[in-house]
Amino acid sequence: MMTKIDWLQQANKLTDEIVRWRRDFHQHPELAFKETRTARIVAEELQSLGMEVQTGVGKTGVVAVLEGASDGPTVLVRADMDALPIATEINTEYASQTPGVMHACGHDGHTAVALGVARMFAARRDQMKGRIKFVFQPAEEIGSGARAMKVDGVLQNPRPDVSLGLHLWNEMPVGELGVASGPVMAGSGDFEITITGKGGHGAAPHMAVDPVVCAAQIVLGFQTIIARTLDPLDTAVLSVTRLHTGTANNIIPQTAVMGGTFRFFKHTVAETIQRRMREIVDGVCAAMNCTAEVQIKLTTEPVANADEVAAPVRRVFEALGVSPEHFHNYRTMGSEDVGEFMTDIPGMFFFVGSANPERGLNYPHHHPRFDFDEAVLPLSAGLLAAAVAHYVMDEA
Repeated sequence: MMTKIDWLQQANKLTDEIVRWRRDFHQHPELAFKETRTARIVAEELQSLGMEVQTGVGKTGVVAVLEGASDGPTVLVRADMDALPIATEINTEYASQTPGVMHACGHDGHTAVALGVARMFAARRDQMKGRIKFVFQPAEEIGSGARAMKVDGVLQNPRPDVSLGLHLWNEMPVGELGVASGPVMAGSGDFEITITGKGGHGAAPHMAVDPVVCAAQIVLGFQTIIARTLDPLDTAVLSVTRLHTGTANNIIPQTAVMGGTFRFFKHTVAETIQRRMREIVDGVCAAMNCTAEVQIKLTTEPVANADEVAAPVRRVFEALGVSPEHFHNYRTMGSEDVGEFMTDIPGMFFFVGSANPERGLNYPHHHPRFDFDEAVLPLSAGLLAAAVAHYVMDEA
């Protein structure tokens, strides 16, 4: 009978290596679909562990399969690699060396953690049943990388039975975990609406058709969708985040362009939001003698944890010594394109608290001073490894 492995202890032994990877990625951030250096390093590390590695999956993604000694399930382990177009304001030895680009969401940590997990299991492949499919994904920040990898067949040959992944999360301190079943991150959609009126002199509005006033009425009308159309128990967000129009104070412009985002947990809610947006635009424009071109697209799927995966993972964490007092039914209207994989493959995507307010490491994601407590790296690697082991190891 196999001896039970203390995955947290094994991950702690790799702390220096995981931190080194993370700091290297942080110093050399790359934007969506440009993660060539990161992908090369990842591929080289995985090849050095004796894995079968594919590069260029979904443009810049990397996929590696670690085969066990006997047959069993296929577990997908996913990590994202891309950074953000943000100029860093952190002053550390590992600060970004790329002007205007930084890892402000923790993807550098996700990549390093997944490499740590790969290192742990590569040393134990003779004890494994089944296989682990490591997926290092590009372009999460623009919601396109997972879909691009799916198009390139990432969920085939072999097809995963279960999907596992995590997100370092600065809204919770180190040691706290978000482990809810059901929807945990929202699906998202983007929209752009071009409203056309009739330009004219600002002093003679009666001779023009003002698209600015029309746009303002549409913005106000959109606020009724969440408040007065949707069931109050159906969580959703609709935000107009930009409105561009005009060139001078004395000119009524010909056009106004507005755009924004909406978030949802249910596809029926997304359908209602889109229908009502079009109805409001059509109605307001008709009343104000304007025309409009409406472009709406869904960008990411909701991230929903399957209870048949989440429940045993929570039990695994308890067996590691994590008290349920640190478990949270955390949900956010933020989006993540890992939902593209989890729509097809039942899985668990959990949050690992990464903030340390006492050290000033609690700035929110996408902030130019974002950074996290690196103590979360071995903790995350140990948790993720233990979750994977539940499926591919026979432990006493």
